[in-house]
Amino acid sequence: MDWIIIAVAVLLVIAYMFLRRKGQISEDAAITHLKEGAVVIDVRSPAEFSTGHLKDAINMPLPQIERLIVNRVKDREKVLLLHCQSGMRSGVAKRKLDALGYTRAYNLGSYARALHIVNRA
Repeated sequence: MDWIIIAVAVLLVIAYMFLRRKGQISEDAAITHLKEGAVVIDVRSPAEFSTGHLKDAINMPLPQIERLIVNRVKDREKVLLLHCQSGMRSGVAKRKLDALGYTRAYNLGSYARALHIVNRA
């Protein structure tokens, strides 16, 4: 009986990890885009951004991204790599940018994942 509980717990963890990464750009694709000049956008709050951020990242907090993006990125085909603390807000930001016609906006995910990817690029 104990092994069933352990097996179910393991499956739930695997499912959670899979669903958490769903909708995020692959590491290899993100690295390629970074090498080609992609813009990295941090959608965390200014307070979160000030505690530490990726080199060259632009801070566009999620509640203001629709207003800020049109002034900072005129080319709606520019590759935009979005991240936040956990990957949730950057997923929402991607959907907002999609709706505005930004055709190459991608969710990098969490700050930790984005840092890892940027360091590999």
